[in-house]
Amino acid sequence: MNDVPRGRLKVYLGAAPGVGKTYRMLDEARRRASRGADVVVGFAECHGRPLTEAMTDGLEVVERLRCGYRGGEFEEMDVAAVLARRPRVAIVDEFAHTNIPGDGRHPKRWQDVEDLLAAGTDVITAVNIQHLESLKDVVEKITGVPQHETVPDEVVRKAEQIEVVDIPPEGLRRRMAHGNIYAPEKVDAALANYFRPGNLTALRQLALLWVADRVDEALQSYRAEHAIGGVWETRERVVVALTGGPEGDTLVRRAARIADRSAGGDLLAVHVARSDGLAAGVSHASLARQRRLVEDLGGSYHSVVGDDVATALVDFARAENATQLVLGTSRRGRLERFLTGPGTGETVTALSGDIDVHRVTHERAGRGTLLPSRRRTLSTRRLVAGPVAGLVLPVLLTVALAQVRGTVNLTSEALLFLLAVVGVACIGGVTSAVIASVTASLLLNYWFIPPIGQFTLDDPNALLALGVFAVVAAVVAAVVDRSLRLSRRAARATAEAETMSSLAGSIVRGGQTIPALLERTRETFGMNSAELVDEPPDGADATAVPAGPGNYLVLRGRTPSSSERRVLAAFAAHVGSAVERARLAQAAAEVEPVRAADRMRTALLRAVGHDLRTPLAAGWAAVTSLRSREVEFTPEDRDELLATAEESMARLSRLVDNLLDLSRLEAGVLTLNLRATVLEEVLPTALADTPAAEVHGELEDMPPLLADPPLLERVIANLVGNAARHSPPGTPVLVTASALAGRAELRVIDRGPGLPANGRDRLFEPFQRLGDTDNTTGLGLGLALARGLTEAMDGTLTPEDTPGGGLTMVVSLPLADRAQPFRTPQRVGGAT
Repeated sequence: MNDVPRGRLKVYLGAAPGVGKTYRMLDEARRRASRGADVVVGFAECHGRPLTEAMTDGLEVVERLRCGYRGGEFEEMDVAAVLARRPRVAIVDEFAHTNIPGDGRHPKRWQDVEDLLAAGTDVITAVNIQHLESLKDVVEKITGVPQHETVPDEVVRKAEQIEVVDIPPEGLRRRMAHGNIYAPEKVDAALANYFRPGNLTALRQLALLWVADRVDEALQSYRAEHAIGGVWETRERVVVALTGGPEGDTLVRRAARIADRSAGGDLLAVHVARSDGLAAGVSHASLARQRRLVEDLGGSYHSVVGDDVATALVDFARAENATQLVLGTSRRGRLERFLTGPGTGETVTALSGDIDVHRVTHERAGRGTLLPSRRRTLSTRRLVAGPVAGLVLPVLLTVALAQVRGTVNLTSEALLFLLAVVGVACIGGVTSAVIASVTASLLLNYWFIPPIGQFTLDDPNALLALGVFAVVAAVVAAVVDRSLRLSRRAARATAEAETMSSLAGSIVRGGQTIPALLERTRETFGMNSAELVDEPPDGADATAVPAGPGNYLVLRGRTPSSSERRVLAAFAAHVGSAVERARLAQAAAEVEPVRAADRMRTALLRAVGHDLRTPLAAGWAAVTSLRSREVEFTPEDRDELLATAEESMARLSRLVDNLLDLSRLEAGVLTLNLRATVLEEVLPTALADTPAAEVHGELEDMPPLLADPPLLERVIANLVGNAARHSPPGTPVLVTASALAGRAELRVIDRGPGLPANGRDRLFEPFQRLGDTDNTTGLGLGLALARGLTEAMDGTLTPEDTPGGGLTMVVSLPLADRAQPFRTPQRVGGAT
């Protein structure tokens, strides 16, 4: 089996039910079969739609497996039969479906599909956007309908092909109105709820954006695998370069307008932190403000480390497949640009290639400092230019002074040579300054100290002056060189601090996960990959840095410089801290259930000490009195004592039953027997103990709902009993029922004081009696148990304010004819 090539997966993705996914799947199956492919229908759910069912004609359909479970019969895909048939292509509908448990079946259908793919069978399947795990909560907020069946996003992303089955919202609503999706009696409720135009538009956008992200990931992977450095303009990506200067706000807004001109355009802001002087003038407050502005405009902020700003910007833009790069015009004046050569903007334009470069003017253009920051580093050009200047500049000065001989005295000539030496020190450092000092001393001696034209010193004062000149020139050059080195060191420290500050700010603001921190590290240092491992690798192509006990941060790509390694070590420390925090959070999460259980046991012992003893004492007293031979009871007294004993035992039995059911819910072992249930059969028994309850609504017209009758009876009895306890004397409790959008809603309405302002969050906590002044009324388990039982039956229990005062408890359960196959109940923590 291991030699069999893995099958390929194709997914039809829809925004909502009824868009035509199953029809498209079967249509593709027919096309493939007509071309001679071996195709079978493993499972196709047509939902009684004639046009869809007609598409199965002529296709081989594998007989479904009938499964009995807890009194019900369900149909599932016969995975074993499909595997034994070994088709080339299998059609498997409802990718996120939950299987009926038993006979060793997988919990989820997508796991069955994995078995088929591993056996070499190509699978064509379908799923709706609401079933993707990452979008479950988003869809629930949009539609108000919880999603119980999901499939991990990664499983769908690994599909060979993902095809969106798209239809405009109005077209889908017309299809619904024509009865092509649901039965006619369900159409109005569906159009008024789940299939509202706004809901469908939002779901459609979610589907299209999810697929667009998947396509973008595939494109980036393809470009990386094939080493494609050119820009593919599949989507407008605008990168704006920020220096921390006051012009940054203007640049960000300009770049955002450029990105907004194209639908789906991305805005990325990047700041290059250098280890030389370029980062020395950065305003961290301005960068923080500009970062917030970028995020408010829907963009993302990035910080990278690079020895050359222009190269780092272009490399980042190419790595992000950017189409446009926005820069500010230089803050240097014309004279500075003439003296120092082309700046970052000109260099970026020369390196950009097929990336469009925008040079944006601003109010700070041409108003920068006299000495630009790019002259503060000893580049290769300066290392060559310094000694050359040390030789040439004194010669040129000598030629100039020879032309005005006699008008300038020796002192002025010496000072001018000293100034030239200082200038050479600024260009090439102390070595170049020494060369200039020696050259200047010789020229000054030969051309300007008598006897002129000879290297002789007859005057002791002239000799002293020349010696002092050489010493002063050397000292000044050394001081200037040291000052420049300290400036570069301070600039390097500033850049490193800026980078670490950016990382720390990201962690504090976003609580980034470890994968996000690794990606940030890779991006910041311009590496190909970054990962966290237990042992450092042996290969020479990787850089490993300790990241806490037993962890190493490994980066692959270029070799970082010594200054970058210091920053990298700090990054690794942050990653190690994040790992430790994750471990501590996991340990705390494991301890919390134990603490909750301990609190539950403490509350239970406190409550049981009184509430179980009260009915037990009353029943005991009644039975003891009846057994007494010292008192002769009349028949009326005897009947009253027996009734007291019976009532006490019944109350005790109900309390014990509630406790047992609550413990079963906590343990996740509550036994359910879901079947079609008619409310007319359940309500009389549930309301028997509460004569004050009144039932309103036409129950004869209520369709059956899917529930466990005894548990539903307990839910209703607890809700009605709670409502009766809070209702004013003589005010009945109302119970109404209605059906809407495939679900039944049962409402228990009282006219009591309602919920306190802060009571809604604690309403369903066990051992809570909100607003009760009589502590003998029970353990406070009624609502907690009612909600737990309702959720175990795939329903919901929510409180609402009764118009005019009071509380309404709404029980929502699926109708029997719309219910999906039974799901194994999950553990209900705290019975809520």
